[in-house]
Amino acid sequence: MLRMTPSCKVYLAAGPTDLRNNIDGLALMVQMKFKLDPFSPNLFVFCNRARNKMKILFWDKNGFWLYYRRLESGTFHWPVKCGSEKTIEVTEQQLSWILDGLHLVEPEAHREMTNRKLI
Repeated sequence: MLRMTPSCKVYLAAGPTDLRNNIDGLALMVQMKFKLDPFSPNLFVFCNRARNKMKILFWDKNGFWLYYRRLESGTFHWPVKCGSEKTIEVTEQQLSWILDGLHLVEPEAHREMTNRKLI
């Protein structure tokens, strides 16, 4: 079970990642390529080229968690790499959408109400 704190951020690695990388390889990628701290209380999410496998790296007090998900059919709707962007910061809900097979931006989701007033 993923344990997310209110200060936890979710970073998707834009484009495909070679998932033969283990914990050390992914943590090194976070530090060197993305210029982020792999020991921060954030989730770092990676997807393979076929978009049917995903790994999530997470530091928890004294060690790393490595979550692995393999789809038996279908694919994840993974964002493609755009320009020099190496990571995409998403919300916990957007990560749940991707894990559930939905798109990162769901047009059918309830929009935030900005015109807030009582009658």
